[in-house]
Amino acid sequence: MIILKNVNKIYHQKKHSIEALKDINLEIAKGEIYGVIGSSGAGKSTLIRCVNMLESPSSGQVIVDGTDVTKLKDYALIKHRRQIGMIFQHFNLLSSRTVFGNVALALEFNGETNKEKINKRVFELLELVGLADKHASYPANLSGGQKQRVAIARALATEPKVLLCDEATSALDPATTSSILSLLKDINRRLNITILLITHEMDVVKKICDKVGVISQGQLIEQGTVAELFSHPKTPLAKSFIESTIDIEIPDDYQAKLQSTEVAGKHPLLKLTFTGRSVDAPVLSEIAQRYGILSNIISARMDYAGGVKFGVMLAEFSGENSKLELAIAFLREQHVKIEELGYV
Repeated sequence: MIILKNVNKIYHQKKHSIEALKDINLEIAKGEIYGVIGSSGAGKSTLIRCVNMLESPSSGQVIVDGTDVTKLKDYALIKHRRQIGMIFQHFNLLSSRTVFGNVALALEFNGETNKEKINKRVFELLELVGLADKHASYPANLSGGQKQRVAIARALATEPKVLLCDEATSALDPATTSSILSLLKDINRRLNITILLITHEMDVVKKICDKVGVISQGQLIEQGTVAELFSHPKTPLAKSFIESTIDIEIPDDYQAKLQSTEVAGKHPLLKLTFTGRSVDAPVLSEIAQRYGILSNIISARMDYAGGVKFGVMLAEFSGENSKLELAIAFLREQHVKIEELGYV
């Protein structure tokens, strides 16, 4: 459905040039939800805007539903853009129009003049996004989540095959973000619409994406299914994004007695990160039996992403130092990431 081949984007300024995108290659299947995650300035927005030609690539191909959009001009490009809906971080609703009027505007711009058809389509969409009862309300009387639902309905008005989401939830609180992501997932399932979203939050990817690409300094440095990324992240950036979604804090009572150097009578406090097969493996029982190392679990968190279980644990280990080193080496062999936090 969406194919980017060797896409580059260079912004030329007076004294120097900025490479916003460098040799981007990705493929998104019909009906898929694909997330691109990266830090601020990584090139996410430029990438997504190249898909509907709000930004023209300096080189490369952007193929949407079999058409290379980089070769389209004037009316042909306008016509093709109708197949691509887009929602933004800021809702961009017209304050002078009601909810109904904001959604209808997309149909009017598309040349629809039949009021009966407009009325039918708008109410179908408002029903889909759960705002049929707000059709006569103005944006000033809506919450942030409701405004984004209006923006989603407006983006779907022309029955696009592709929906682009540019940081669509970053201005929303966590509960509202969750409800908007659930709505996008439901729309994807009901309409079989292909969704490309960009975000800086791994929680967004974890909740609704099928596949994900990690972008850094204009380059896609890692791609795969969400399950693959969480199970076997290859790059430090991907690992840091994953850790951000499963991080865990040291309890205050342990923080108060935590020391950075080894002291007699103190035990090491470790943070263990589990992904893939290591999550269900009885590794703590194994090190107790093999090496006589006892573990006191302080706290733990478990979650799922792409059907894969993953988690993080804080544990205090006790036993002979020589055996402790063997136990830690064994855990690392089992793909458990270990961070030594200090001694308690």
